Amino acid sequence: MNKVYFVGAGPGDKELITLKGYKILSKADIVIYAGSLVNPELLEYCKDGCDIYDSSKMNLEEIIKVMKKGYDSDKLVVRLQTGDISIYGSIREQAEELKKLGIEYESIAGVSSFLGAASSLGIEYTVPEISQSLIITRLEGKTPVPQLEKLEFFASHRTSMVIFLSVQSIDEVVSRLLRGGYNEETPAVVIYKATWKDEKIVKGVLSNVSNKVKSEGIRKTALILVGDFLGDKYNYSKLYDKYFEHEYRKANDENTVL
Repeated sequence: MNKVYFVGAGPGDKELITLKGYKILSKADIVIYAGSLVNPELLEYCKDGCDIYDSSKMNLEEIIKVMKKGYDSDKLVVRLQTGDISIYGSIREQAEELKKLGIEYESIAGVSSFLGAASSLGIEYTVPEISQSLIITRLEGKTPVPQLEKLEFFASHRTSMVIFLSVQSIDEVVSRLLRGGYNEETPAVVIYKATWKDEKIVKGVLSNVSNKVKSEGIRKTALILVGDFLGDKYNYSKLYDKYFEHEYRKANDENTVL
């Protein structure tokens, strides 16, 4: 039975699409991709004769119409979404419309931009005894956020945080983070188009990152990373400590591999 595929395109680098996503994309008869948010180089994987639609110029009804037409014609339809489809991907509304039409769909996981950002920076969000939690959020805009998900509330935890879709309001973001609990010397990084060829990385602390971002002219397509995981403090985990015993290894001095 035919179905529509939602495929995570990855953070930008055309090689960071999953192998499963690549295989589906390369067989597609119709691809609807998320405009400037998806690296157009990924479309090079499409076969000759594939019909390609830029969804930045389409509304929900138009997107579903293309999907239905392709499905009814027994064509393989791919909705190519930015990053991973599970984070700010807006696929729920598309999936609900497909359900109403009795159209089957399948979701193919992708690599989120927040993971791409970590790889570009060579960092880990969870550092032993520094941070063991990661908050992924955004500043409210045209899309509101629940009261208990305001930046000030999340900032009170002072854990690792990644803020999507908010760099255009960097001053307000910083103000709210400071009001919520982070201090002015908390490390902060803004990364524009993580893993793309024109990626930009701006490093600072909360007291100066806003001015640095504005001087670079970054106003969209960027992530804001905040927390002590970005700083110099770290601790080694117990996992590979030669004195730490677990199911697969005894604790003794002889376990160190030379």
